[in-house]
Amino acid sequence: MNPSATRTVVIEPVTRVEGHGKVTIQLDEQNRVRQARLHIVEFRGFERFIQGRPFWEVPVLVQRLCGICPVSHHLAAAKAMDRIVGGENLTPTAEKIRRLMHYGQMLQSHALHFFHLCSPDFLFGFDADPAVRNIVGVARKYPDLAVQGVMLRKYGQEIIRATAGKKIHGTGAVPGGVNRNLPVEERDAFLKDLPQMLDWAEGAVRVARDYTMEHLEELAPFGAFDSNHLSLVRPNGEMDLYHGVLRAVDAKGGTIFDGVDYQNYLDYIAEDVQPWSYMKFPFIRSLGPERGWYRVGPLARVNLCDSIPSPKAEAARKEFFRLTGGRPNNMTMTYHWARMIELLHSVEVIEQLLHDADLQGTDLVVRGERRNEAVGLIEAPRGTLFHHYVVNDRDQVVRCNLIVSTTNNNTPMNRAVEDVARRYLDGVQISEGLLNRIEVAIRAYDPCLSCATHALGQMPLVVELVGPNGATLARRVRDSGA
Repeated sequence: MNPSATRTVVIEPVTRVEGHGKVTIQLDEQNRVRQARLHIVEFRGFERFIQGRPFWEVPVLVQRLCGICPVSHHLAAAKAMDRIVGGENLTPTAEKIRRLMHYGQMLQSHALHFFHLCSPDFLFGFDADPAVRNIVGVARKYPDLAVQGVMLRKYGQEIIRATAGKKIHGTGAVPGGVNRNLPVEERDAFLKDLPQMLDWAEGAVRVARDYTMEHLEELAPFGAFDSNHLSLVRPNGEMDLYHGVLRAVDAKGGTIFDGVDYQNYLDYIAEDVQPWSYMKFPFIRSLGPERGWYRVGPLARVNLCDSIPSPKAEAARKEFFRLTGGRPNNMTMTYHWARMIELLHSVEVIEQLLHDADLQGTDLVVRGERRNEAVGLIEAPRGTLFHHYVVNDRDQVVRCNLIVSTTNNNTPMNRAVEDVARRYLDGVQISEGLLNRIEVAIRAYDPCLSCATHALGQMPLVVELVGPNGATLARRVRDSGA
């Protein structure tokens, strides 16, 4: 193959996702896809600059990673710091306030992604004019659906405000507990609006289900591939998005590991590094980097759990599995259906919690035996989120490792990009609609690229000198292993 005959198609930026990224597609001399990659082009460095900070600041500091999923980082860090202060056995009030905060986050984030970022592709089609295929177009043609998305998200954000103190970058969780409860008057205001939220959540599941079933012939192979799956579950196998044990299965549902205490995650999970991305590539140690990569997030969680502990979402889960005869679902585009099942489950859990009198309790914080190392884990909207900290005897953070949800999905996203590129791009007619299909595959994972970026060693850097005819005249690479 003549390298000089290859050419590159670049999608930059990737739109309707959180953060900044680009896709490069290399075509050979026959205009066939030679390689397709998702590149993360921003660098954050949180793991470094929180070093030296006192540990009690961390739950507030790390959520500055993102304005979309700050609650997830706030709670994952708080769960780690609970163990640092020996306060992991929270009071009933503290645990339920945190759970309410977390399920409010799940609700608002899933509503934002489905209604605001993904629905334009469903409602107008992948090839629609981009001037119409956006949230403004949805609001004009489907005003009722747009309102539902806005109001569901608002309800989740108000739950966050009430439990964390602010809608974004709150301070409600502290090492060993929380610093507020939920007054009766606020609880009653949430209960008043809850029946409408439940009705809209059920409607959202129907929208995702009906779209999937009506377009199954196109969607079933779209960016689809067999994969491993990983998430938290309760020890009895039920879905739990706040706490549990780690479970991983293969593409056919065979157990890779189960019941794992996430404090020991490093015995099961490792990270690979590639020079062309600021994101790492996690994998299951026992399988190695080539076979051990996995998916996380709504699709993995629905695949992995034995049941969902809320009646309407459990009924929706059973219907979801009729599509695959009870086997794990490996269709990338069914992420949206699974995401709406979780949205419905979140509303049901919020209802259960709001009727619990422990939310008005006053016993908020516990302390116990001090530790110097701890892991906090939570199921964020986008998937399993690892926070690992080491603290010295002066209460300073000396080491931090974050494996965020989008990082866990790094390899699957790249595989989806390459699969869709090979399937739809012939290299001759490169329309906006064809390029949008690449973005559709990425959006299925609801990536938060700003959360996921960090590097090991030197930051990867590529500098290219391109002549007026488009040919590359010179290229220098400084990779992470330099």
